[in-house]
Amino acid sequence: MASERISSTSTTLDHWMDFRFKLFLEGILIGFIAGFVIVFYRLLLEKADLFREIVYTNLKSHSWWFILLWFLILIVTGYLVGYMTKKEPMISGSGIPQVKGQLSSQLTVNWARVIVGKFIGGVLAIGAGLSLGREGPSVQLGAAVGHGIGRSLGRLKIENKYLITSGASAGLAAAFNAPLAGVIFALEEMHKNFSPIVLSSAMAASLTADFVSQRFFGQKPVFNFQALPDLPLNHFLFLIVLGIIIGLFGVLFNYFLVKTLDLYSKWGLSPEFKVIIPITLAGLLGFVLPEVLGGGHHLINKLRAEHLTLTTLSILLIVKFLFTMLSYGSGAPGGIFLPLLVIGALTGNIYGDIINKLLHIDSAYINNFIVLSMAAYFTAIVKAPITGSILITEMTGSFSHLFALATVSMTAYLVTELLHSRPVYEILLERVLKSRGVCELGTDCKKMIIEIPVCLGSELDQKKIRDIKWPKDCLLVGIKRGENEIIPNGNTLIQVGDYLIVLTNEDKEVTAKKVLSLLAGECNI
Repeated sequence: MASERISSTSTTLDHWMDFRFKLFLEGILIGFIAGFVIVFYRLLLEKADLFREIVYTNLKSHSWWFILLWFLILIVTGYLVGYMTKKEPMISGSGIPQVKGQLSSQLTVNWARVIVGKFIGGVLAIGAGLSLGREGPSVQLGAAVGHGIGRSLGRLKIENKYLITSGASAGLAAAFNAPLAGVIFALEEMHKNFSPIVLSSAMAASLTADFVSQRFFGQKPVFNFQALPDLPLNHFLFLIVLGIIIGLFGVLFNYFLVKTLDLYSKWGLSPEFKVIIPITLAGLLGFVLPEVLGGGHHLINKLRAEHLTLTTLSILLIVKFLFTMLSYGSGAPGGIFLPLLVIGALTGNIYGDIINKLLHIDSAYINNFIVLSMAAYFTAIVKAPITGSILITEMTGSFSHLFALATVSMTAYLVTELLHSRPVYEILLERVLKSRGVCELGTDCKKMIIEIPVCLGSELDQKKIRDIKWPKDCLLVGIKRGENEIIPNGNTLIQVGDYLIVLTNEDKEVTAKKVLSLLAGECNI
């Protein structure tokens, strides 16, 4: 029995070392396939948006019979989308919390069903006009592609997680033509630490997926804000104020999102009828305020190109906010990424108009506040400031405004920290786990390798291995220090910047990670 355990451990370690050399090439493969899946997804959503605009334009000149028929189609679509989420709950909502649950071994996912269900459900829900984005579904679709490739290649579960992360990174890169943001998102949001292994595979996948995306959509940013003037340094006080406002609004966004989800749960409706509520509302809004339908990509471009009145901007902001709450709360497949960027852009536009009228700043800087507010609002809600800054930089093509982006984003981040607001995807993951009754994974004793970075201020720094009280069911099998790998013994000193390579049982992974992360400290990248 002991020899079998030694053999299992040896096999796991040998395979782990070999796998690292293959991961980069597999990242390219994942990026290529995920890129094509997301490109097709984006193309269908664009066609659906165009079709919806034509329908509402024509319905205004037709009799009420045609309008009644259109609402019937919307209701049937809502019922179908709700039915799909009922049959496969893993496709509901954004998809990012589900991917995080996979990576922490708290959720199991059927990758093939997710790809089919998320793809079709997302096109139907967003195409019908729900205020949902393509980014969350794109991340989950990419992760499912990585999962499927890992399964097809017979990879170990820990190895498969790196492929899932690579796919998620590729999904975000292809969705927004933002390869760097895809990589940073994988490090900052998915893994919460800087891992060289994640970096190399995610970079390969993101760059490949972005290449595929650019072949179809062209080498241009998603939002055309390239001609932004540099914001003068004497205007940076306005950024601090804006960051405070956006931070408060971000806390409110998360609060109302949770309350909306609770409200839907309290009603006790089946998934089919939950989706019918916002999709019927989308039909009404299509006649009176079509700008708030869908993710909102065209609305952001409209803000850049046109000057809207404060009254119009305020109405758009309020309606978009409330409609996003209702749309996401229904559980329909779709994300909050793009809608929250739209809400941030509207807030920035209103702020810019107000200080332009009251303090007479140059109106040329209003577009700056639109872009900066998008980054700050993302940071306040997701609590990933680096991802937010890089993402908006790539999406707008404005590469000379990183200092301003970082200033407003970090201000918003500090406000949310002071108010103890939690990242939205952590909140949503907890709700997914609670709804599925997940608390611990069985008693499977397969071996797993986990990596833990030793961070500044860690209680492990400058301690010998023998002097540390290690968690039960964990074995420190290696230390990565720069480019060197150390085989540890009791006298080995741990240093800040080390990566601890730990062997544990599969069912103990979540607990081991939590305990080891507390010992190793929190790394902010």
